[in-house]
Amino acid sequence: MKEWRDIAIERMTALYAENKKITDGNYDKSLAVKCINGTFVGKKEENVIAYRGIPFVGKQPVGEYRWKAPVDFTDDDGVYEAYHFGKVPLQGEDLRQIGSLYPASEECLHLNVWKSADESTDKKPVIVWIHGGAYEVGSTAEPREDGTAYVNENPDIVFASIEYRLGIFGFFHMSHLPDGEEYKDAQNLGLMDQLMALKWIHENIALFGGDPENVTIIGESAGAGSCLLLPLVEGSHKYFKRVIAQSGSVSMTRTTEEAIECTNSFMENIGKKTVADLQKMDTEELLKASELMSMCMFPEKDGKFLPTDPYDAYLKGAAKDIDILQGCNKDELCYVVSAAGVENAHMFGAEGKVKKMTQLTEKEKALVDSYCKETWTDKPEYSGELRLVEQIAFVAPMFRMSENQTKGGGKSYSYFFTPESSLPLMRCAHTIEIAVVFNHQEETLISGRRFDETFAKTMRRMWIQFAKTGDPSLTADISPDGKEHIWPLYDPENKQLMILDEFNVHPEKAAERDIVDWDRTYFLTKYYFI
Repeated sequence: MKEWRDIAIERMTALYAENKKITDGNYDKSLAVKCINGTFVGKKEENVIAYRGIPFVGKQPVGEYRWKAPVDFTDDDGVYEAYHFGKVPLQGEDLRQIGSLYPASEECLHLNVWKSADESTDKKPVIVWIHGGAYEVGSTAEPREDGTAYVNENPDIVFASIEYRLGIFGFFHMSHLPDGEEYKDAQNLGLMDQLMALKWIHENIALFGGDPENVTIIGESAGAGSCLLLPLVEGSHKYFKRVIAQSGSVSMTRTTEEAIECTNSFMENIGKKTVADLQKMDTEELLKASELMSMCMFPEKDGKFLPTDPYDAYLKGAAKDIDILQGCNKDELCYVVSAAGVENAHMFGAEGKVKKMTQLTEKEKALVDSYCKETWTDKPEYSGELRLVEQIAFVAPMFRMSENQTKGGGKSYSYFFTPESSLPLMRCAHTIEIAVVFNHQEETLISGRRFDETFAKTMRRMWIQFAKTGDPSLTADISPDGKEHIWPLYDPENKQLMILDEFNVHPEKAAERDIVDWDRTYFLTKYYFI
């Protein structure tokens, strides 16, 4: 009997096809958009026109361009199909998500655009999705992230999604190697790819009916972390003005010292010494070897591309002109409990966390130990470590980001998502809200069920209202549930969140709900745990 993954690979491969250059002039001119780097012909699906697999670079990152900064796109008079997703970024097969079972390649720097087929001439707000996956896996081809149903329901936006290099191809420190001088950007290439995609969108999206001056970037997990790191990159603010960060933060970063240690350990394990040695390796061999570095390759706080202390940069006002909406789910780590089982879930990240704990003072260790030993009757299947990881990876960073963005002179809206899955142990797990946000409630791999449709539409409208205006509040006349929802700005005194409860969307002070442990876990954000 075939395993589900084998079946999924067959299905995805069957759906995949390559976009071709059109040379005979035989194409639907009404579906064609002339961009800087080519004319791209989309496909009409329902009342939406989808443009998939558009390259946003002048050269794909292969051969001499591997481990180099993305090459800017250039003028091109050719006409190309934009019917199919491009090849997804290379990633370990053991970790791949369903949509990432498309053929994978280093030639992965493509984006997708969905627009309404209406004839409106108004410039529409643009929402750009950056997928998650721990900076190691994922792609825009995930079925729950396809934009057709989203734009069909919400024709007042233009939606785009972008690919970026992952793992060893996108976040691998190399400049310290004997011949690594030419690879000074290798540690943050994935973020550089995202920025190049945003540049392409800025310069071309008006041709799709989008407003290049009103772009919101949205991401989940590592995608959310990316969305919160990009505002700290010099020159980035001209490409977007708002951020939506779902269950992710700047905590998923590493220092230069940690990055070098990771690279050195990898090189020793595979018996290589130079970049030239790595370049000689077959792509699949290199990818397989890189699995030794799982959960180790993250954006680097190098003091050049990214500040050495992102939290402090927010506190000092680095993103005060960027509006932020951010939050987390009630039971993030149930994703691990459900996948690994109660008996094995406690091993998630254990080695790295123990190593990090050596940084703590004796007083801090006592506080953490007290927290981990506390009995949680609402989640008895959680180990103490899992509860701690949930706090330091998702909950505490969300509060600190809100605190620092506000104190730095910016705007931050915060939320807490609570609807639960019908699947055993899954509860309100990591990623469960994605299918709600993009109108794909048929994707029930995590949720096990469809959430209330009025709630789902209300949440989507809040996100879109934020993209339009910078304020997610809804008046009764535009709210799908017919109720007014005033979403208060986060402020350090009241610490108000919007509780996204399936049948009771309402604001609430953090003190009224036990979300973060201010005494025993909040201080850990200074250590950049992941």
